[in-house]
Amino acid sequence: MTHYFTDNWENVQNFQARPDDILIATYPKAGTTWVSYILDLLFFGQTSTDRQTSMIYDRVPFLEFTDSVVYVGVDLADKLPTSPRLIKTHLPVQLVPKVFWEKNCKIVYVARNAKDSMVSYYHFEQMNIVQPEPGDWNSYIRRFMEGTVGYGSWYDHVTGWWKKKQTYSNLHYMFYEDMIEDTAREIDKLCSFVGLSLSAEEENRITETVHFDNMTRNDAVNYSKLPIMNVNISPFLRKGKVGDWRNHFTVAQNEEFDEDYKKKMNDPALLFRTTI
Repeated sequence: MTHYFTDNWENVQNFQARPDDILIATYPKAGTTWVSYILDLLFFGQTSTDRQTSMIYDRVPFLEFTDSVVYVGVDLADKLPTSPRLIKTHLPVQLVPKVFWEKNCKIVYVARNAKDSMVSYYHFEQMNIVQPEPGDWNSYIRRFMEGTVGYGSWYDHVTGWWKKKQTYSNLHYMFYEDMIEDTAREIDKLCSFVGLSLSAEEENRITETVHFDNMTRNDAVNYSKLPIMNVNISPFLRKGKVGDWRNHFTVAQNEEFDEDYKKKMNDPALLFRTTI
């Protein structure tokens, strides 16, 4: 983890969660902004006009992010006027502040298949100045497999949260590929989890609003105004596809990755789709 995520570590670990807080957790580049925006619309989108122009990273603070010039996530979360407060994190399950478990907060975890996660993360590290330089693609694959990228091992991250789901009932585990396949269906499941109900009209409106193409044109959610990101190198919301990894992996790279994947992913219940 870079110092932007560890500089304020004591305050992050001592964060005072509330019972109605909703934590959105993901490994980086797994649909965090997508689910954050959906939840923001579900709770507040129909009643507050100022939220249409305020930035998603102000409405859903990034808990561990710390940069005095940009923002300090803990401070933003503390000052949120909303109820519930929507807060995002990329922390692996064992590093989440204990107060979220003690308060029995609802947690939404989004997982994305390893290959597309890696491709998206690679492009993200090229355009985000707080991330380390990714280097060339072939070396990046090896670093990803070894877990020596930001936030560590993808394998440990997704399996750690999956195991937590078995013992913590207030954890809703979602898959990015399911959201791509049928956004409305997954919004229905999310509503059930957080205790909301939508009319057919509201569901259609939100589903259309959070369509990837519409989000890319929305400056409030596409991160084009955040100075630490150079969208001229790569847009923050790049493609939003399942299977884009096929445009990056060679046959040899794919075979090597698949062999390594089989060794590290041995829970038969946790299955990812690399195509839909």
